[in-house]
Amino acid sequence: MPAQPAGSIPSSIAFLGPEGTFTEAALHSLGTHSEGETVPAPSVPAALAMARSGEVDAAFVPLENSVEGSVSPTIDGLAAGDPLVITREVFLEVDFVLATRPGVGRGDVRRVASHPHALAQTRGWVAAHLPGAEVVPAASTADAARLVAEGAHDAAICPEIAAARYGLDVVGTGLADTPGAVTRFVQVERPGRLPAPTGADKTTLTCFVADRTGVLLDLLTEFASRGISLTRLESRPTRERLGVYSFSVDCEGHVSDRRVGDALVALHRLCDEVRFQGSYPRADGRAAAPVHERFADGAFADAQEWVARLREGSAG
Repeated sequence: MPAQPAGSIPSSIAFLGPEGTFTEAALHSLGTHSEGETVPAPSVPAALAMARSGEVDAAFVPLENSVEGSVSPTIDGLAAGDPLVITREVFLEVDFVLATRPGVGRGDVRRVASHPHALAQTRGWVAAHLPGAEVVPAASTADAARLVAEGAHDAAICPEIAAARYGLDVVGTGLADTPGAVTRFVQVERPGRLPAPTGADKTTLTCFVADRTGVLLDLLTEFASRGISLTRLESRPTRERLGVYSFSVDCEGHVSDRRVGDALVALHRLCDEVRFQGSYPRADGRAAAPVHERFADGAFADAQEWVARLREGSAG
């Protein structure tokens, strides 16, 4: 099935389900998907698989949280398998409630369930208010709410939308140990025409490199020497053997920018493999910091024309 044209609204999109997750809330915050079909997926890998197979036009999944960091299934899922590219990102401030079945009070809670990221972000609250409760991980915050509604657990730490969706009572609010935490979500699609550059863009890559001394410095040099700022950098195990890693990178700019394209050329030469994972508008709309004139597109064009003249026998 062909990829969606750039800028088009997917007619179907899979999201990390079940219904009532923060992912669904972030998806609906876009406002552009109200007429399309949204399909809950049981896990991030399942949502990505649906996009790869063409079962849906796109997948919408969490990528990182301002408190707990990256969502490993998304980072690793984009680095393996058939290529997918990010076409947009969304930021959502997350807030948690404690939800129980009607008639179950906070003092009755013996087992509380939630997604591991949510449990980590509410660890202090749980220790203070539910000191004797068993904490149980769930596939998502909404799945925890569903399991509570079915009687598997006493309480769920979840978004208020999930409590309402599954007919639960809210018996605790403001659970986050760090108020104002934000989760970044991304829409991913099969490769096709990219979103047009806006001047406030981000590019995502995964670089696979040999295990050798100085390799990270080599990677960073390719960005720094072109005046490109990184907004995220982390290592991930390649699963080949202990100590061998790939590097997942977000940088400012669009692949159509000369300096970003030039950096990708250098990385392609330097790395065993570079997986391009999209150039797309930043959710915060923040334009890249002004760059020195030697990093402007015109400077790169002039340099390439100069080399072309040398190759033709001109003195330059």
